[in-house]
Amino acid sequence: MMQEIDRSIWTGRDDSAEGGDVKRLFQIVVRSNPQNVPEESAVLLGFACDAGVARNKGRVGASRGPAAIRKALAGLPAHQHGTLYDCGDVVCEGDKLESAQQELADKVHCLLTQRVAPVILGGGHEIAWGSFLGLKQWLTHQEATTNTARRLLILNLDAHLDLRSSRPGSSGTPFDQIAEDCLQDKRQLKYACWGVSMLSNTAALFERAETIQADVILDHQLQERHLYLALARLDRLLAQADDVYLTIDTDVLPANVMPGVSAPAAFGVPLSVVEALALRVKQSGKMRLADIAEFNPDYDIDQHSARIAARLAWMLLGTQSVR
Repeated sequence: MMQEIDRSIWTGRDDSAEGGDVKRLFQIVVRSNPQNVPEESAVLLGFACDAGVARNKGRVGASRGPAAIRKALAGLPAHQHGTLYDCGDVVCEGDKLESAQQELADKVHCLLTQRVAPVILGGGHEIAWGSFLGLKQWLTHQEATTNTARRLLILNLDAHLDLRSSRPGSSGTPFDQIAEDCLQDKRQLKYACWGVSMLSNTAALFERAETIQADVILDHQLQERHLYLALARLDRLLAQADDVYLTIDTDVLPANVMPGVSAPAAFGVPLSVVEALALRVKQSGKMRLADIAEFNPDYDIDQHSARIAARLAWMLLGTQSVR
């Protein structure tokens, strides 16, 4: 079901007595629905869901992620953002995951038809199947209109491949579900999963990644000293794609940076690298949507994780670059 945002979350420091532009996000946020969002706007949509993590035997609590991220976003300076549209949350009731994912898909599709690249706040990584289904609806319409197949790149920054073959779906299956769906539809898909931990994925998952010709970079190969190589590799993938779906599983970050997740990373990828890759995707002009998954405020420490997730969301909102 859809749930409007709690307006009390959007509060912060008021510097209106100072000179110059002192606006913060809480002062420019507007409650909206996907049908009423102007083109190329900064748009948030939440996916409050624990069902996929529970099915995957993880630590639940990610359903409270969207509210915690909004709270951390509220006091951030607006800078280039003129108006922020918040479309509320798709809420998964109990284990009704598939219906929640379909509702998310419908909202994503609606936003894409409005020429908006939404930032979706999770929730577990089961968000990816819903996000993809919405993108698929939009891609299908574009292809029918132009009679041209579109090449899709999914960049997943994640310690986990999330290619489990078990069903029903969970937070561990979305990219296997997507790969199967694209194979069935004969859709051109390139799945890139970067920041993968060798110790958090079985040999069978790596074999599945090889089967679908996934582009995989391990966490120790994605440190700051490797950034120039990673950006060059990303540029090649972007050049071969028409549309990009960026999904950031916050457990790709080191546990001391991002403690508030279901499965903390013992090693992880530096925030500076994650930001640089995400920003390169946004600057390509091909990013159709982005989501932030697996933040679990139940395990946060002094709001460290909430602030990191909010920083990533702030950077990805809208169409203008921040650097």
